[in-house]
This record gives sequence, C-alpha cells and structure tokens, in this order.
Amino acid sequence: MAETPRMKFADLDEGSIKKVQALEQDIGGCVVALERRISLRDLSPEELEKLQSAEEELGVVLMAYECE
Repeated sequence: MAETPRMKFADLDEGSIKKVQALEQDIGGCVVALERRISLRDLSPEELEKLQSAEEELGVVLMAYECE
C-alpha cells in the first residue's frame, strides 16, 4: 500500500473563511477545509460506484489518489 498522504487544515484568509461559513449555513452542516497535497484520481462511473459502496460498507470517507 502506498504511503498515507498527509493532510493539514487549510490556512484560509478571512474571505475564504466567510465562504466556508456561508456554505455551512447553506447545507446545514459543518465543512472541513484541507490543503490538498496529493493528486486525486479521476474515477470512471464504475470505479466511483465501487468507492462509494466501500465507503458505505466501512462507514468511512475514502479518497482515491495517484500513487507516486
């Protein structure tokens, strides 16, 4: 298995914080802003379905990324 990517909370400016807060109000939930330090994979519809099925089964959020 590839090394686990390190994620960190994004360092947002005031304008960006307000946008995230507005999004939270709009969707009625909390949003986490993370800095992307990996290249996410573009998944086919079939791959995305498999990923979402695994998320549901495991009760976690999964991200597919390019292994380097």
